[in-house]
Amino acid sequence: MAVVGFDLGSQSCYIAVARAGGIETVANEFSDRCTPSVVSFGSKNRAIGVSAKNQQITHANNTVSNFKRFHGRAFNDPFIQKEKESLSYDLVPMKNGGVGIKVMYMGEEHFFSVEQITAMLLTKLKETAETNLKKPVTDCVISVPSFFTDAERRSVLDAAQIVGLNCLRLMNDMTAVALNYGIYKQDLPAPEEKPRIVVFVDMGHSAFQVSACAFNKGKLKVLGTAFDPFLGGRNFDEKLVDHFCVEIKAKYKLDPKSKIRALLRLYQECEKLKKLMSSNSTDIPLNIECFMNDRDVAGKMNRSQFEELCAELLQRIEGPLHSLMEQTQFKVEDVNAVEIVGGATRIPAVKEKIAKFFGKDVSTTLNADEAVARGCALQCAILSPAFKVREFSVTDAVPFPISLMWNTEADDTEGVHEVFSRNHAAPFSKVLTFYRKGPFELEAFYSDPNGVPYPETKIGRYIVQNVAAQKDGERSKVKVKVRVNTHGIFSVSTASMVEQVKAEENEDLSVETEVVIVNQRPPENSDTNEKKSDQPPEAKKPKIKVKNVELPIEANLVWQLGKDLLNMYIKTEGKMIMQDKLEKERNDAKNAVEEYVYEFRDKLSGPYQKFVCEEDLQKFSAFLTEIEDWLYEDGEDQAKQVYIDKLDDLKKLGTPIEMRYQEAEERPRVLEELGHKLQHYAKIAGEYRDKDEKYIHIDESEMIEVEKCVKEMMKWMSNVMNAQAKMSLDQDPVVRASEIKAKLKELHSVCEPIVLQPKPSVDSPKEENPLNGPSLHTNEGMEEDKNNAEIHEQNGDCHPNDKNTTSMDLD
Repeated sequence: MAVVGFDLGSQSCYIAVARAGGIETVANEFSDRCTPSVVSFGSKNRAIGVSAKNQQITHANNTVSNFKRFHGRAFNDPFIQKEKESLSYDLVPMKNGGVGIKVMYMGEEHFFSVEQITAMLLTKLKETAETNLKKPVTDCVISVPSFFTDAERRSVLDAAQIVGLNCLRLMNDMTAVALNYGIYKQDLPAPEEKPRIVVFVDMGHSAFQVSACAFNKGKLKVLGTAFDPFLGGRNFDEKLVDHFCVEIKAKYKLDPKSKIRALLRLYQECEKLKKLMSSNSTDIPLNIECFMNDRDVAGKMNRSQFEELCAELLQRIEGPLHSLMEQTQFKVEDVNAVEIVGGATRIPAVKEKIAKFFGKDVSTTLNADEAVARGCALQCAILSPAFKVREFSVTDAVPFPISLMWNTEADDTEGVHEVFSRNHAAPFSKVLTFYRKGPFELEAFYSDPNGVPYPETKIGRYIVQNVAAQKDGERSKVKVKVRVNTHGIFSVSTASMVEQVKAEENEDLSVETEVVIVNQRPPENSDTNEKKSDQPPEAKKPKIKVKNVELPIEANLVWQLGKDLLNMYIKTEGKMIMQDKLEKERNDAKNAVEEYVYEFRDKLSGPYQKFVCEEDLQKFSAFLTEIEDWLYEDGEDQAKQVYIDKLDDLKKLGTPIEMRYQEAEERPRVLEELGHKLQHYAKIAGEYRDKDEKYIHIDESEMIEVEKCVKEMMKWMSNVMNAQAKMSLDQDPVVRASEIKAKLKELHSVCEPIVLQPKPSVDSPKEENPLNGPSLHTNEGMEEDKNNAEIHEQNGDCHPNDKNTTSMDLD
């Protein structure tokens, strides 16, 4: 059973797997542990990862990147409309109102949802993991930003389902980092002691996230999270791009923003420049050849200029840090350590800003790029029965407060209750008790719309069905269980109606918290009482017997792919995977022809030259040139079978030449081996005729058989050697090495059993005692034997009751 963690980033992805030796980050087919989050579409297949990124400039319109933040959003979302302006590909509305990506694939216009694009990326990551583990991958843990809402999380889960992945948990980036940090620490405080407080800061390509975690031996608890979803490495890139666009326009009268390819090249160069400035404080040049209109452009910048340019971005770092300290009510002195991860934290100014805020040096003990993937793999190993992992509990936090709203039966007034406050422990369940005569509706929403980086505050509507009054006409007691699950997604998970019956039933109330909503005394008011989990429930009235009847719940969620649409996406992805496979096989067949042409041409003027006559050489060389020309003209795009047939045609001429060369190399060695064996057996036959004691026991008829076999084989060998000597190297050999090996085997099977016959054994006479009597032992000898026996017994543990037994080595 494979255990895998996927870090799905906006710019790049990392894959970590659990092996017997621990957690390991695996490399892709380019021996790179970083796989770009890029998907490119062509006329025959898709390119994903490194190969797609290599096409980003040449196939800008059909290469999709930076799509992670489109999950769970509508096309008319203000964020989408703003992003749309800076993309090289087209966004279009889908039938369900979601974001569609328009590309040309297989010569036709296609519209793919963001779930499909992420599924394509996951297909690549899954293949990479399977190649490394050499086993199929199904179970996994996938990372998401801690600020992702329910709609965005469900969208990512749908993407995993499209590609056949069973996501055991959607894990918040910062929680994965915290797990990766804490599980290896041997010096954490005991459970009853004051916890160690560690703040984790992550600035990646597109977002800035911070979290405060409490660590004790064997557990971690997320105390609070804060974020700026629109502050990341790409914002620093944009500042550089804007600066150089102005400079290039003034200096060269060129507008990079007018051509998408030029702009993409500038983005790539500015990203490199940013990384170089992180390690150098001197002026760094920016040079781009043939940038626009066949003109080269140049510029330069140093770190201090860069920091001045990005002052506004650096100022925004403090906001989430202040928010985190307010939520947790910590002072900076309470924080034991500050760990930074994410590519953008390598910018010295970012690091300095964080260190200055906390008044202490930041730690970089974790791998800035791989920490999230490793944490996900650890979580997958904990959840998997295939691995035994040190006990370590992970308690996450709810990032946004969640409330429930409902209508009361007395009138049209609405009841509202905040079921999960901000930073409430998760996963967690609560039970709400309603008194109703018929079906009723609950609506879940985010209590603080301003704190949610998502335009829709509603989570979903839930209709509790099949509710009926009691037999006496009284309202029925309905228990509704609400839950924030392991994925961080809210749901009304179950509902049950309590009925009074004659049969005695024990009611199971094994939930963390019970919230009772009374709607009958007085009926017009709705009072809410909350029982704490550490208090026992009130005792039931004696002689009241009840049973729970499960009720169906109809959920209408803000963002959820329908089953039919999801199944269609699964089939479409399966077809595309098959098309990619067929195209790979076709390309491999084409490459095999091309490789054969170049390799054989080199050998014809080298080792194979002597093994082909001049006429055949000219004919074959011309055919190789013909095939080469065909490959780059009509053969550029042919079916797989056409390439296989061409390779067969080449081999009809090439294989005989190759065979002659191989035979000429191998034949002399095998003939020499046969000659040595014949001499060996002939020598034995001669020694037998000379009455040598070694072979005197062999029957004469058998030795005649050996002599006959040797004589015949020598004659055969002499004939083929003479015949072969008359042949030229460019002619097919008279005898093949395989035939000589068969003769060698035949010789061995006839002669070896005869010449290796063992001599008959002769019983040797028993030695008699020179005293013609029984052996005599002196008392001294008897004592010695007794002592030896005791020593052997002790060494063999024959005295289990003897505690002082020592081991001795006897020669």
